[in-house]
Amino acid sequence: MEFHAEAGRTDLTYSDVFLIPSRSAVTSRLDVSLAPGDGTGATIPIVSANMNSVTGPRLAATLARRGGLGVLPQDMHLQDLAAAIRWVKDQPVEYDTPFDFRPEDTVEQARTTVPAVAGHGIVLHDAEGEYVGCIPASRLATALPDARLGDLVHGALTAISADDVSGPREAFDAMVAAELDFAPVLRHGAVVGTLSRTSALRSTIYQPAVDGDGRLRVAAAVGINGDVVEKARALVAAGVDVLVVDTAHGHQEGMLRALQALKGAGIRVPIAAGNVVTARAVADLVDAGADILKVGVGPGAMCTTRMMTAVGRPQFSAVLETAAAARELGAHVWADGGVRYPRDVALALAAGASSVMIGSWFAGTLEAPGTLNQDADGRLYKESWGMASTKAVQERFGRIDAFELARKTLVAEGILSSRIYLDPLRPSLEDLLDMITSGVRSSFTYAGAATLPEFHERAFVGIQSAAGYEEGKALPVSW
Repeated sequence: MEFHAEAGRTDLTYSDVFLIPSRSAVTSRLDVSLAPGDGTGATIPIVSANMNSVTGPRLAATLARRGGLGVLPQDMHLQDLAAAIRWVKDQPVEYDTPFDFRPEDTVEQARTTVPAVAGHGIVLHDAEGEYVGCIPASRLATALPDARLGDLVHGALTAISADDVSGPREAFDAMVAAELDFAPVLRHGAVVGTLSRTSALRSTIYQPAVDGDGRLRVAAAVGINGDVVEKARALVAAGVDVLVVDTAHGHQEGMLRALQALKGAGIRVPIAAGNVVTARAVADLVDAGADILKVGVGPGAMCTTRMMTAVGRPQFSAVLETAAAARELGAHVWADGGVRYPRDVALALAAGASSVMIGSWFAGTLEAPGTLNQDADGRLYKESWGMASTKAVQERFGRIDAFELARKTLVAEGILSSRIYLDPLRPSLEDLLDMITSGVRSSFTYAGAATLPEFHERAFVGIQSAAGYEEGKALPVSW
């Protein structure tokens, strides 16, 4: 046995540290650039985790529209994964992706996908694909569950003509003039997207992550087993922009062989690999062909690795060490897991990460995969589960022999199922992005940094007690 650290040295979590303000010449947080500069083409440092309950095609498209990067999970069958990539590439950049239903669908069916909240809505097309109408989501709150959606269309909801607005400001002004919170966007009678006032405003703040052809960017994960090169080539052919080679223990021979095979095959997109937590692992994986290292073992909300195996590392220290090692080698780090508040994203970036990967926090959004459920108190939630859990194992290996599947399921780890409640004030992924990025932008201004590289240099970090962490929380009640 050997000790990782010298006596007296303690590895740190995000809760153990804080940022100290410095002299700043940055006058507005909107003057800050959050672009990670890691070769992925993202314009904000947010990546969604390749978890089945977190990243599906809709969430990936929405995140890319606001500058982030969604990673589709490896558990999807290859043909489905390639189809999901192509679907993301087909989505509008200037407008939101519609929630599409048939007139004969019921209100109850719609409620499993779209909550009855302002600023959202559903689009109706008939069996021939003809546009029938559009319904604000708030209308679903008062309609009977068995009512047909087509019966809720009383006259056409005022639409925005894509040819009549030259940008998001003009679209916002048009919606204000028409007293609309939500509207379909039509071009020559066909729906090309939807807009809300808020999404029009967001388009003036965020810069979408698009490829050379102006299409939304998307990443996808592959495992280290099987023909990794064949899978990677199929995903590249489908249009994937970043490959994520993913396994729980990234510093292993199987990972190194997979990276070497991809490098030898001449795969031309950036390759992220992990998960790792040490400088030695960074050196080995970069040498084998990784451009980005996914860092984190055990900090995730759905992960039981540390309690089951004692393996892992406090996340702030893991990011700090690996980011320094990656920087020397011309590589980058994604901090994966452990994020509970926007402050944690800022601290991961301060430690040297180029982007921060978020999982369960995004699982409770209307764009995440899965259906909306309602508890006994009427609160909406979606199910989330760990990627080493029985549910995930069954999805990953569902086509193998029943005996082998039973063996793998028997030793599964991770939380099988957890309810992730939708925040009624922030039901959308975009609502969370607003909160996260506004907090991080402010962190930059406190540090006097206008860009992420400047933040890496200027961030001034202190260590605090548990009492210091508690002191920073807002009081949930009055005195």
